[in-house]
Amino acid sequence: MLALKPIDSCVYDEISLGEVMLRLDPGEGRIRCARSFKAWEGGGEYNVAKALRKCFQMKTATVTALADNDIGYLIEDFMMEGGVDTRFIKWAPYDGIGGKVRNGLNFTERGFGARGAIGVSDRANSAASQLKPGDVNWETIFGQFGTRWFHTGGIFSALSETTAKTALEAVECAKKYDAAVSYDFNFRPSLWKDRGGKAKAQEVNRELVKYADVIIGGEADFKGLLGPDAPVSGEGISFSDREGYKEIAEAVSAAYPNLKVIASALRKVKSATVNDWSAVCWADGQVYTGMSFEGLEIFDRVGGGDGFAAGLIYGLLNGLGMREALNYGVCHGALVMSTPGDTSMAIRQEVEDLMKGAGAGVQR
Repeated sequence: MLALKPIDSCVYDEISLGEVMLRLDPGEGRIRCARSFKAWEGGGEYNVAKALRKCFQMKTATVTALADNDIGYLIEDFMMEGGVDTRFIKWAPYDGIGGKVRNGLNFTERGFGARGAIGVSDRANSAASQLKPGDVNWETIFGQFGTRWFHTGGIFSALSETTAKTALEAVECAKKYDAAVSYDFNFRPSLWKDRGGKAKAQEVNRELVKYADVIIGGEADFKGLLGPDAPVSGEGISFSDREGYKEIAEAVSAAYPNLKVIASALRKVKSATVNDWSAVCWADGQVYTGMSFEGLEIFDRVGGGDGFAAGLIYGLLNGLGMREALNYGVCHGALVMSTPGDTSMAIRQEVEDLMKGAGAGVQR
């Protein structure tokens, strides 16, 4: 069982560590043909903090770094608009042209039907990618301010050798002060392409997961924790198969006895705009399956997995049963994918209504 710190013992319910980028969205068109872009903010780990604040009204903050220029101020403005505390931003001096430090950009088109969504990152030399051990006073964050939950993941860890070490420094300190830790693998081949690929990602993950209470990922992520001699059946285990999921999860739990919850969002892509959507998790030796949406219509799929993570964390922070926490994740993720941008536009009542079976009819 998760042991959580009392609410009144901490300033924050949750803190995320990750890069926050400026997302540039061509709307219904294509990046390659666009003449204008809608600006949003987003980032895998940050999206969780914003959803917990915006949708679930929890006290959250993000640890990140931004270049000290007007693009950085714009990203900060988005963060403040969402209610996420920005006091832990590390401002990096700007060199005038972005040769040494800059803010990350993410061009994202939504996809439609047979045309899949596309993301084009422009984030090399970003301020967040240059974070290194010693840059953040984790003792102050966890020891003086305090948080009940700390979240980071494989996107931030993929940015550079130093970000992986910074994440490790953070989770070590989080556990020192008894914060629950979640880690979302969020494997992105493009981020690891020049850093050793999947093998390097697995090496980094194996070290960080030693400090996690909750991990969120897929079958390949979990098998990567176990290595080539994993005591599982091998190919063909489907997460829709409860026994197959239990076999992998219990092997992971045996290798990492610190883990309390092993969770996966389940997505079957029928087209860019129609997915089957559900989730499954393992906890205390049991496998739990969440609500299932077959043929879920997708407006913008980016951020759906982060929405799942935020709903799951909300349920766990509030001491709910595993199936109910899982359903918060499934329903919140579904709602995140019904609106544009990376981040949540839902409110908790909408999530809970969907959990109760509310339809999509007009509300007046």
